[in-house]
Amino acid sequence: MNVDNISQVTVLGAGSMGHGITEVAAIAGYDVVMRDIEQELVDDGFESIKWSLEKLSEKGVVSEEAETVLGRIDTAVDLETAVADADLVIEAAPEQMEIKREIFSDLDEFAPEEAILASNTSSLSITEIATATDRPERVVGMHFFNPPVKMDLVEVIYGEQTTDETAGTAYEFVESIDKTPIYVRKDVNGFVVNSVLGPFGDEAGWMASEGVATVEEIDAAMVHRRGYPMGPFELGDLTGIDIGYHVRKEAGRDVPPIVQEKVDAEELGQKTGKGYYEYEDGEGTTYEAGQGEDVDTLRIEARIVNEAARLIGDDVATADAIDTGMRLGAGFPEGPCRRGDKLGLDTVLETLESLHESYGHERYEPSDHLRELVETGATGENAGEGFYEYEDDGDRHYATIEHELSEDGLLAITLDRPERMNALNGDLMDEVVHLLDSTALDEVRAVTFEGAGDRAFSAGADITGFAGREPYEAGITEFFETVAAYPRPTLAKIDGFCLGGGHELALACDLRIATEASEFGFPEINLGLLPGGGGTQRTMRMLSEARAKELVFRGEHISADRAQEWGLINRSVPESEFEETVEAFLDDLVHGAPVALRKAKRVMNVGSDQALEAGLELESQAFGQLLATEDMQEGAAAFMEDREAEFEGK
Repeated sequence: MNVDNISQVTVLGAGSMGHGITEVAAIAGYDVVMRDIEQELVDDGFESIKWSLEKLSEKGVVSEEAETVLGRIDTAVDLETAVADADLVIEAAPEQMEIKREIFSDLDEFAPEEAILASNTSSLSITEIATATDRPERVVGMHFFNPPVKMDLVEVIYGEQTTDETAGTAYEFVESIDKTPIYVRKDVNGFVVNSVLGPFGDEAGWMASEGVATVEEIDAAMVHRRGYPMGPFELGDLTGIDIGYHVRKEAGRDVPPIVQEKVDAEELGQKTGKGYYEYEDGEGTTYEAGQGEDVDTLRIEARIVNEAARLIGDDVATADAIDTGMRLGAGFPEGPCRRGDKLGLDTVLETLESLHESYGHERYEPSDHLRELVETGATGENAGEGFYEYEDDGDRHYATIEHELSEDGLLAITLDRPERMNALNGDLMDEVVHLLDSTALDEVRAVTFEGAGDRAFSAGADITGFAGREPYEAGITEFFETVAAYPRPTLAKIDGFCLGGGHELALACDLRIATEASEFGFPEINLGLLPGGGGTQRTMRMLSEARAKELVFRGEHISADRAQEWGLINRSVPESEFEETVEAFLDDLVHGAPVALRKAKRVMNVGSDQALEAGLELESQAFGQLLATEDMQEGAAAFMEDREAEFEGK
């Protein structure tokens, strides 16, 4: 069986996860039956889907009308009826093993013999769930993250008897619903994301309990110094302190005293009005930038990297799968394997060994795989090899961008940080510059930039990554100037938010095409900043002074239609016409005369900053030089012979 054999999906559960999975599958074109044990629960789930689809349609995220998608969803209360024709069943019942085993026992009786039986469990053993059936080889874990409509990641988990065919089909199904799957090849407690995330809150809890740093200092350090989206205590308050407590208890791990105190006092976070921070009478989080300058963040990150190494060594997941999972599922600024390579795995090992010697606790015991990497000299980026390989000959592992060079010379670059709405950070900018510098220029005819996911071209810059640094120190100026001066035409494909640094990247490109639902703006002024990547200067040269200052001073978003009216972009088009419009532009760029395009770009860029007389002189010189090129002769011959020119860049 493969994904082509899946036409009907049954989702068991109409709660937040169940109706979310149902919605995602229906949007992707599948017929879905959503079932729960009571009609009222089913009706509530269906209404939630309807409300969500209407919002998504209004925002242009879903191309179909809400009623069209809803037409693919049936509901049921009777289990036998719900699964009678199912090719894939996804169970999203409460996280209790007894309930799940009972459901899978019934599925074994009622579901078609060839159906794949999947559990959306976030923590329970797939192997144990599968023992309730006579077909454990067809049971697999499919762990969606909440909310499924917004979260891109799905962990595909093997039970002990799950076949490659079953897991592979589940993986392909996840891709078919426009989500990103990662394989978890062994049924370990916590799977990948929760296993690696565990030390983030756990070690922070021990540090606060020991009095080496306060809650606010640790959260501030991890957010403002290390770039995490939330501090560990802030995250604990959001998810519920009792949740992490029970996970530790079930895994047989010691509980930090500060966590035990909060549970005993029933101060469980936002849901009780108080946790590590006050939420009813207080402001919530109270940490600020500048706190936690002396916090030993490596103590936390070393344990995170070590857990990732342990999973790799035990053949649970690959480094790439772990990094993808932590970026998409936990919002990490970069994957722990990539970060470990940057920190230096020898430094990570030394930190763990020192902690183990000081505390004597097994949580600091370095994994065998981490030791093996260091012993073989694979200590990270500086050594040329760590979790990843780093080459000096132009080949390089890019963690924040994807790229492809087509046969006709189109270099397509995708900003690949969808979990951060493709926000620019130091790694991304460095990788773009490296790619443009290392790709043979004679093989490139044009370059496109676009954002991964369906929400943003780029929603700005990761401000925390540049805190306290000047633009020239952060590589900001080099990045935007490299794009602007690149000697081939560049085009920004904009679908979604194009804000701040993302907007400046688009303006550094030669051409900009956007979907009508896209939004543009410079929100930096609202953060006490100004556009630092050429935004103030390029807008003044592209727009009237009044409009440029309105855009920068007010910090508000403008629509794609207004951006076209003002002259910020070339086209604002409906989603349905976007790719066709882009292709029409690219056809001219890729098949145009490379030398003439390069000269035209340089003359227009340089000449725009000079007096008209000087600009005309540049134009005249370039025109004279082009008269002697083979491309010019080919263009003239093609015109006379009424055929398409075949330019070779000579």
